[in-house]
Amino acid sequence: MHSDFERADRLSKEVIGAAIEVHRIIGPGLLESIYEKCLCHELTLRGLKWQNQQWVTIRYKDLSYEEELRFDVLVEGCLLVELKAVQEMPPIFQAKLLGYMKLQNVPLGLLINFHERRLVDGVKRMVLPGAGR
Repeated sequence: MHSDFERADRLSKEVIGAAIEVHRIIGPGLLESIYEKCLCHELTLRGLKWQNQQWVTIRYKDLSYEEELRFDVLVEGCLLVELKAVQEMPPIFQAKLLGYMKLQNVPLGLLINFHERRLVDGVKRMVLPGAGR
């Protein structure tokens, strides 16, 4: 099991609650960037540390270089959150989140689609293979 899995698991509940609060107040149908800014503000109000759009070291065999990943929000260094505001969620969104999780060695990720009428219907929880129980 990944050393940060339990902490990420606890945080995921709080982040989902924060996303529900954002969705309750501003509703569906807006731009992803609006949800990202509001969610980050809500996380700050809840005392959580987060970062986004950070440079990450890519390591592949003997190659190592810095790359700016376009992940949405990394919470407390152990939970990666990708936000969407789309009518349909193609599987590539899950593949992208999993790729970001692997590159950063993050055990847990949330894919949240704010386009849903009920936000809980748009939440997909993903565990890095081998990281969970």
